[in-house]
Amino acid sequence: MAILSDVKALGQQIWLDNLSRSLVRDGTLAQMLAGGVCGVTSNPAIFQKAFAGDALYADEVAELKAQDLTPKQRYETLAVADVQAACDVCLPLYRESGGQAGFVSLEVSPELAHDAEGTVAEAKRLHAAIDRPNVMIKVPATDAGLTALTELVAAGLSINLTLLFSRRQTLKAYEAYVAGVAARLAAGESVESVRVVASFFISRIDAALDATLPEHLQGKTAIALAKAAYADWQAFFGGEAFAGAAEQGANRVQLLWASTGVKNPAYPDTLYVDSLIGKQTVNTVPDATLKAFTDHGTARETLTENVPEAQAVLSEVARLGIDLEVLAARLQEEGLKQFEEAFEKLLALLA
Repeated sequence: MAILSDVKALGQQIWLDNLSRSLVRDGTLAQMLAGGVCGVTSNPAIFQKAFAGDALYADEVAELKAQDLTPKQRYETLAVADVQAACDVCLPLYRESGGQAGFVSLEVSPELAHDAEGTVAEAKRLHAAIDRPNVMIKVPATDAGLTALTELVAAGLSINLTLLFSRRQTLKAYEAYVAGVAARLAAGESVESVRVVASFFISRIDAALDATLPEHLQGKTAIALAKAAYADWQAFFGGEAFAGAAEQGANRVQLLWASTGVKNPAYPDTLYVDSLIGKQTVNTVPDATLKAFTDHGTARETLTENVPEAQAVLSEVARLGIDLEVLAARLQEEGLKQFEEAFEKLLALLA
């Protein structure tokens, strides 16, 4: 897995988009970290798959079902324990990196996606239950989620803002983060340990668009959009909007590329990893994509390559009458629905 060290040297962290009890207990996660993986993300679909397929849960699930608990309480008992265990495995990396790597993410309930107050309350509760310095609470980047982000940053929590498809919404997320930093600083608190990643989803954009595009544009929109979003990031965090906060110890939000397993088998299986390498970014990858990248991926700083060509792609897509912001809103709602359905299946396993 030497290529992961090469990627890290280029300024990007590779995180694993998977978590299960077996992954932690059999030493696989520790081996991945030793090989260059820098963190872990989870979501309701990942836990649903783990609970259904990992035999290590069977005894505890039976015990929990015998107790007077709701399915959600049973889920949280299992998920919190798994995240705690993964955080413990990642803790040495977190400390060695000065708090820049070694994070593990756990998501708030999808049902709270449009409830800012409920999101804040649940995020704080889960954060306290996990009680690890390297946990990130995952919050969807709806308007309510951005409102919650400001309050959670002000409270000192590290956040994984998920289900971003939109440049406009991502810029709003940066502003919400800066507002939270300002509130925390005004309260006399340090912001140095607060970390936020903005999870920008990639492959779903091409999957939604390719059938409507001419062949020469297929498989190009998502990468072009990511390069434009990275240019936005450089401008925001290199400009006056963030300068004051940076002087007082605030960290830059990191763009995290999510949904980077290819959905079209005609595309190279490492397309969305090879093409999105850049400084101060993260790419969270499923097991199959990680295996493919370590086998035959390419480590090169690609996010800043061919930016004019990427802008030309976006311009041509716009000339075809496609509004990527409208598409982004639809994809976010579809993503929320998928997480809600996975969460319902997960709770049904524990009923």
